[in-house]
Amino acid sequence: MRKGFNFYRSYWDVANELNDKDRLAFYDALLKKQFTNEETQLNGMVKFAYLSQKHSIDKQIDGYISQMSKRHPNEDPWQGGTQGAYVDPTQQVEEEEKEEVKEEINYQALLDFINECFDRKFQVVSDKVKSKYKSLLKQGYSKQQIFNAVLNCKLNRYHIENNYQYCTPEFFSRTDTIDKYGFEVKQQQEQFKAAWQ
Repeated sequence: MRKGFNFYRSYWDVANELNDKDRLAFYDALLKKQFTNEETQLNGMVKFAYLSQKHSIDKQIDGYISQMSKRHPNEDPWQGGTQGAYVDPTQQVEEEEKEEVKEEINYQALLDFINECFDRKFQVVSDKVKSKYKSLLKQGYSKQQIFNAVLNCKLNRYHIENNYQYCTPEFFSRTDTIDKYGFEVKQQQEQFKAAWQ
C-alpha cells in the first residue's frame, strides 16, 4: 500500500489557478490516482488542470509500480501486504527519489547553447537551477524536450518581440515551460541540428 508521494510545485501552481470547488476536485483526483491508481471523471477547468499535470502524475505512478515490483514481485502494489513491517512514508519517498535518472545534463553545453541561441552571456547555471533540471528529468521529461523548448522559444514571435528577455537557464528548467514549448520543433534551423545533444 502506498504511503506517500512527491507533491510537485507544478501541482500547487496549477491548483492555485482554480476556484475553491475546482481546486478541491483537482486535489481529490490527484490523491485518488496516487494512492489507488484510479482515474476520476473530471470536467471543465479541473479536467484541463489535471491533464496539464498528467505526464508528471503518470511518471510518479510508473516509478512507484516499478520500485514495488522489484521489491515485491508477487504482490499488488495497491494492496496492503500480509507480511513485513510498517514502512515510514518519508522512507518510502526517499527510496522513490533514489530512482535512477537515465539522462544527465551537460550544464556547460546547455549554457553555451542558450547563449548562442539568444545572444546572451550567462556565465553559470546555479545549483538551485541545476536541481530544477534534475527534477525535470526525474519527472520523465527528456533532454530532447528541453532542447526543443529552447529552439521553439528562439522561433517564437512573443520571445522575439521581447528580445528573448525571459529566455534564461532558469526559464527552461520549469515544467510549465517544457509543457508549453517542448514539442517537436517544426522548423529546425540547420545551425542548431548538432547543438547540445
